[in-house]
Amino acid sequence: MNLSRMFMRYPLTEKITMRAFLATTLLLSAITFGADLPAIPADPIAKKKELLFSDDFQGAEPAKVWHKVVPTFVLENGSLKGSQTRDVDIPAADGKPEVKKHAAVHGLDIPTKDSVVEVKIRFAGNSMMSVEFDDRQYTGAHYGHICLAQVRPNGVTIVDQRDGGMRNDIYEMGKDPSKKEERAKLLVGRSANFPLTLETEKWYNLRVETVADAMRVSIDEKPVAFLKSSGIGHETKSKLEFGVGGKDGYFDDLKVWNAEAAQ
Repeated sequence: MNLSRMFMRYPLTEKITMRAFLATTLLLSAITFGADLPAIPADPIAKKKELLFSDDFQGAEPAKVWHKVVPTFVLENGSLKGSQTRDVDIPAADGKPEVKKHAAVHGLDIPTKDSVVEVKIRFAGNSMMSVEFDDRQYTGAHYGHICLAQVRPNGVTIVDQRDGGMRNDIYEMGKDPSKKEERAKLLVGRSANFPLTLETEKWYNLRVETVADAMRVSIDEKPVAFLKSSGIGHETKSKLEFGVGGKDGYFDDLKVWNAEAAQ
């Protein structure tokens, strides 16, 4: 499998430059496959506490608590539709800066440490959907990236961004081809990709549990991905963002709980 080509097909979320995106794609050097994949806990790692947020997306437009990060999201038939409209690079011209293509991203300010995020997702032509945690006040990683769970029709990837590809020194190394091997060594264990087959036009129940330095992902109550890495344990994940690469992807019935470790 040509991992570079695979990741170029599925742009990552967040409001980052193309250099950041290209640097992040190099995470493939640290992604583990086959026998090297971490074991997925059969039972939930998180116990739900108070409900922090919910949205069933009924209405004419997204609630005011949502903020636009990268266009475009709209409400359609009682769900949140994301479409990557920034899908080509626009060169700098007439005094305006260059604009790089990027996945659509929609966000919320919900400070958490340990949490459970549940949301229905549906692929309708798009190539990627994601749930991402960030902290814009954290200066040790590019743009405050902390961690994410990325779902594609052929797999689920969990990434520790804070101590992985978005860590400032590692991020800068991604701009220097001569540091590729050195950088790859630093990325070992910071992400994991689990193969999976999902259908288009079918709704799935996605759950992302984050407890201490571990993240567990399940789809329709079946555990499908797990990663334990230091950056996931970031104390204040102040922003929760949802991404869609390509056209179109749908979210519905979102719920976010504060959580604690399951007993």
